[in-house]
Amino acid sequence: MIRLTKILLVFVGGGLGAVCRFLVTTALSGKLGNFPIGTMTANLIGSLLMGLVVGILASRAQVGAESVRLFVAVGFLGGFTTFSSFSAETFALIQGGQIFAAAANIIVSVTAGLAACAIGMKIAG
Repeated sequence: MIRLTKILLVFVGGGLGAVCRFLVTTALSGKLGNFPIGTMTANLIGSLLMGLVVGILASRAQVGAESVRLFVAVGFLGGFTTFSSFSAETFALIQGGQIFAAAANIIVSVTAGLAACAIGMKIAG
């Protein structure tokens, strides 16, 4: 059973991350025409922060590390960008020598994600 405190950490962190993503994308909207610079910026910042959090938590046994992971990595960065999770998971595959799995994750996630979006748009209208 998942404890309520874990759910609340993810919930609050996710809400704050989503608000920050909105602020970043709104601030950068239209700066490069219709190029999605805001989304790209959020994804890159989120990926950098995810690497920092995962790296720090992996290298140090800290009191409260699980709470930090849930609030920052799963919650905040999950709300800010899911691309950061994709980046961290793919990098972990590469570090583990699972190059084929990493490549498959990249290719399938990007191509199937685009296809799923297109299918959803087609269904919608």
